[in-house]
Order: sequence, then structure tokens, then C-alpha cells
Amino acid sequence: MAEAPAPAGIGPRRRTVLAALTPLAPLALAGCAGEAHPAAPAPGPQAAAKDALIMVIRHAEKPYAGDTGEDDEGNDDTGSLAGRGRRRAEALPQLFPPTPGAVLPRPAVIFAGGAAGAARSRQTVAPLADLLRTPVRADLAVGREADLARAALAAPAPVLICWEHSGIPRLVRALGADQVLGMPAGWPDRYDLVWLLTRRQGRWSFRELPQHLLTGDA
Repeated sequence: MAEAPAPAGIGPRRRTVLAALTPLAPLALAGCAGEAHPAAPAPGPQAAAKDALIMVIRHAEKPYAGDTGEDDEGNDDTGSLAGRGRRRAEALPQLFPPTPGAVLPRPAVIFAGGAAGAARSRQTVAPLADLLRTPVRADLAVGREADLARAALAAPAPVLICWEHSGIPRLVRALGADQVLGMPAGWPDRYDLVWLLTRRQGRWSFRELPQHLLTGDA
């Protein structure tokens, strides 16, 4: 089947991402997910559960050792985002509607790692949540990935989760998607990725997409 042309004004990198996301359009519009690879069926009762699209990102850049970030009041804070992380957070809405040329569907629900020490996740999604006027659920702390998985699957799709990278593999296992073809064992040492976990008819599929938001993103 011929591939539909990308909208005018979108550069080569965005065209690549749009082409990769074309199978996900039905889910974004009608609440059902496209498949990327043959995937293992979700275990147990999940096989009969509703379709889902869960977009996972790592919080934006943290300060290097010996440096400090900045909290919401402008004070030095090692637990907050670095300057580059702030710039990534400000650019993140470019990936979502209503931004022209958006390459990801608008999230219906946003989760961010809660509790002490998780300010970076909340800071990363704050500009997007403000733009969309969507509250951020930050009531689940890193370490409670099983509860997060249940909440994400119960929420309306699509779901965006911003999390600490060390907890993302636990989240994937809690979703029952860890055996899907192509799924990495852990989050790579990068901040410029989006993982898309799609469940359709009880079967998970996986895509890894670049953000292409800042100079130096791969």
C-alpha cells in the first residue's frame, strides 16, 4: 500500500517518525492499538482486557556529578532537572497535538513518578500538562510499578508515563510486556526516546522512537 505523504513543512527526521507511527493512527483516533511486531499474548486475565497505548519516557536530563539543577522556585537543587533537561521539558509539547506536525497522540492521562526525589519526572511533563490542561497523576512513587501498571491499564488511552529509568523495566514486567519481540532489558543511557507499548486483542507490541527535540539528540 502506498504511504501517505507527510504534511508540508515537516523535516526528514519528523517524516521518519511519522512513517513509524502510521499503524498507530487507529488507536489514537478510536482507542485501539496497532501492532508493530508479532508479540506474545499478555498473561492471564489481560488477554481479554481492553486495548491500550502506553507511551513511556524517561525524565529529562539531570545534573552531572558536582552540578545542581533548579527547582520550581529557581533555587539550586540536585534533585531537579539540569538546564538541558528544562529545555527538553519545554520542547516536549512539540511531540503532541495541538502542535502542528505532532507525531504522537494527545495523552488522555499523564503519570509522573511521585514522592520525594521524583521532582524531575514532574518537571519534565509540567509544560505539556499545562498546555493540555491535563492534571498530572503523581500519587504513585517509584517502586510501585505494579500499581502504576494497573492504574495505566484502567485509564483511558492513550497514557503517557514519565518515570525514573531504573523503574521502567519493572513497569514493563508489570504490564506483561517484557517478553515482546524487540523489548530492551533496560532503558538505555539516553533521555531522547519514547517507548510505545501497544496492546491489541490481548497482545503487546513495542516501538522505540526518537524525540528529536534538542540539538545532539540521536
